[in-house]
Amino acid sequence: MIAVQYYLLLSAGLFSIGLFGILTRRNALMFLMSVELMLNAANINFVAFSYQWGNLTGQTFSLFVMALAAAEVAVGLGIILVLYRNFKDLDVTKAATMRW
Repeated sequence: MIAVQYYLLLSAGLFSIGLFGILTRRNALMFLMSVELMLNAANINFVAFSYQWGNLTGQTFSLFVMALAAAEVAVGLGIILVLYRNFKDLDVTKAATMRW
């Protein structure tokens, strides 16, 4: 039996890596990957606390977060395709203005 603190440390590490990726990268694909890491860290927390308290609420929330992550990837890939089509690059700092 693994203690809940180890899951929380793993989750904190994953969340920190995701936050670092969002704050330092300019590539839109790296943004998406970093957000996915942060969502997976939240999922680990949900499942760990669900295990600790002995109910299935955290696992249910984890399933909803996975569905949210799938929707986020679908929308994000569409945005990345438009970004590449308009600017020929995935650097998010080049798209400073909204245009058709």
